[in-house]
Parts: sequence; structure tokens; C-alpha cells
Amino acid sequence: MRLLSSFALLAVMATTAQADIRVVAPGFVYNSALKDLAADFTKRTGIKVDVAEVGMNVIVGQIKSATPAADVVALPADLMNTLVLDGGIVPGSYTPLGRDELGLAVKKGATHPDISTVEKLAAVLKTGTVMVNDPKGGTMQAVIIDGILKKPEFAGVKTVPVSKGEGAGALARGEGDLAIQLVPEILNKPQIELVAPLPVELGGHMDAILAVSSRSASQKDALAFVKFISRPEARTAWTAKGMKPF
Repeated sequence: MRLLSSFALLAVMATTAQADIRVVAPGFVYNSALKDLAADFTKRTGIKVDVAEVGMNVIVGQIKSATPAADVVALPADLMNTLVLDGGIVPGSYTPLGRDELGLAVKKGATHPDISTVEKLAAVLKTGTVMVNDPKGGTMQAVIIDGILKKPEFAGVKTVPVSKGEGAGALARGEGDLAIQLVPEILNKPQIELVAPLPVELGGHMDAILAVSSRSASQKDALAFVKFISRPEARTAWTAKGMKPF
């Protein structure tokens, strides 16, 4: 039975005593529509959803031991697949959510250059200082950006790795001229603007997967939440925040 084809299920849930559910998500999902949809779920069901932004490596390292235990987990596909193999999620709860692409950001009011091809992107990047996440920090996003900028086409691009925070955050503070960051993390900063996603052939993206933790004490509610935020009717909310739903 499709969850949203029957709000009767949600009504029943709302009228019975329900434990809160805890959702842990890395920044690239947290900065999309997750909080807005969680608030909508609570409004419709009466079930409180606590949403926490947690580093993806921390999620994987603590999913079996953290207290309180997470009920719903969001991770990139590769890390979620590892969690599946480790028995960390409820069978059948694995839910592809959407794709976040890397994009180019400029300061608010600046010209939006044409970056529709790799050659045009490379030419634009060579016109200024590009703020990026520091790959030494080991985050997946930083490693992906670093791998792209090491391609021969981008030789000569001046980058500044940001040791604290992120490239888009540094640009928002007035540092540098450009930034490469996942689109939702550009859109949530009013001081900067998205030019466009990077050319698709560069492979600059991260795919988000949702699942219910095997340690969840509220697995039915957690699964209902996963279905609620991944339903077709939620696509508009995710798209507005920069994610491309599957």
C-alpha cells in the first residue's frame, strides 16, 4: 500500500502514543529539504522528528553504538551499501532518494558565466581564485572536487582549500572569487548565487540513500517517515533545494 495514497495510516499513527524518531544525515542531505519535510511529517502525524547533521564517516562509525540510536539514516550510496553488508539497516528499508550535483558559485550580483562545457568551465575557473573544501579533511565532497580539478583541463586553476568550513562558506564571507560546492550548500547561502551545475561528464555528484537503522526502537514510524519524504509528492520540495530526486 502506498503511504500517501492512504493518509488513514498516518492518522492512526498520530492518535496513538508514539516515540520520537531521530534522523541523522550528512550535510548534503541535511541542507536539502530534509528539515522542511520533517516538519511537515510532524504536522501531519504528531510524531516529532529530530533531525541532526552528522558527518558521514561519523554516522558509519557510530551507527551500531551511538546513544541515542538513530532511527533513520541518510548516506551516500557507497557508504550505505557498506552499512547494508554490515547488517546496520532494516531489510527492505533501503530507499534511493536523489542526486546532489556539484555546482559553481559566484558572489551575489556577479555575472553568471557560461560553464556548459568542460572547456568553458576551465576557462572561467582560471579567471579568479576558487574556494574549495580541503581534501586533507577527507570528506567525500572534498575528494571528488579535488579529483576533478586535478584533470589536465584544469591545470593552472588557482584554488584555496578551506581548512575550516567549506568553499561556499568562504565565498559567502567574501573570500575568493568563485567556489565549487554541492548545489544545496550553495543555495542555502544568500550571499552567493549558483551559476549552474558542473558539466555532467565530470561526474561531480553524490547520490543520497535513506534507510531505517537496525537499532531503531521505532521502526514502523521510521519507515513511514522514509516513505513520506521519498514519495512523488515530495519531489517539488527536494528540487527547490537543489536535489534531483530519483
